[in-house]
Amino acid sequence: MGEGTLAADNNKDAAKFSPGPASSYPAKQTNDHVTVAAVAYDTEELAHTAFGKLNPNQYGVLPVLVIIQNDTDQALKLEHLDVEYTGVDGRRVEATPADEVQTLGGTERPNIQTTTNPLPRLHKHKNPLAVWEIDGRSFAAKLLPPHESANGFFYFQTTHRPGSKFYLTGVKVAATGQDIFYFEIPLENPK
Repeated sequence: MGEGTLAADNNKDAAKFSPGPASSYPAKQTNDHVTVAAVAYDTEELAHTAFGKLNPNQYGVLPVLVIIQNDTDQALKLEHLDVEYTGVDGRRVEATPADEVQTLGGTERPNIQTTTNPLPRLHKHKNPLAVWEIDGRSFAAKLLPPHESANGFFYFQTTHRPGSKFYLTGVKVAATGQDIFYFEIPLENPK
C-alpha cells in the first residue's frame, strides 16, 4: 500500500466521524449564546465510531467529545481553554495533551528473549495509542467564528462513572477578552 493510499484512507476515515450540533446532545449547557456539549466516549461502541479499532478506555484513557457552538455575532478565542473531569468522588483530573496520550500505552517493559547469543534480543511492543485519530480528533480550535461550531476530544486518565462532571473555562470574546461564564456539564451514560 502506497503513501497516497494511506492518506486517502485516513481522509475517508476522518469523514466518517461527524458529530452533530451541540444542541442535539443531552449533556450540554448554554451561557451567553454559547452552547457546550460533552460526551464521555466510555463504551467500546462509542470509541469505535471515533477511533476505529482502538478503544482508549482499555488503556486507562477516557476520551470526552466536546462541541462548542457559537451563536453570537462575535468571534470567540478558545486558545486557553481549561478543562477538567471531576469524578463522583470529587477527584479532579486534568486533561492529558493528545501528544502525551500517544505515549501512554508504550510503558510496558520490552519482552527480552535470550538465545545462545550472550546478547538479549529486544522485541518492542507497538504502542496502541500511537494512532493518528488520537491527535487528529483532539480539540484544536483556537478561534471560533460567529455562528459556527468546533469539536474535538479531550483525554483524561481516568475511568468514567455516571454522575461525573466536565468543566470548561477560558472561552473569551475575541474583540474584548471578556470571559464567557464557565460550563459545568454532568456526564451521564448516553441512552
